[in-house]
Amino acid sequence: MADFELEEKHKKYLITIKNLRLRNFSNNLPFLILSEDLPDGQVYKEFPDGRIEIQEVKSAGKKFSTRVVKILKAGQAEKVREAYGLL
Repeated sequence: MADFELEEKHKKYLITIKNLRLRNFSNNLPFLILSEDLPDGQVYKEFPDGRIEIQEVKSAGKKFSTRVVKILKAGQAEKVREAYGLL
């Protein structure tokens, strides 16, 4: 029973994430994907046009700065989406 409940919670979580992602895209905003697979301070940022960038985020007090580390190729971007259940 616990496995079933955990699976249901995971499904609800994925639905919520997908809805948030679509809402961002419909407002022409990027979607942030946090990953433990990236070095500290780096994130995936997915854009409405399908592009995914790896960005480095730094903070100094209340100010944040970012720089693009890498723009993923289409196949790499699909693997990221697949890994995070975004397809």
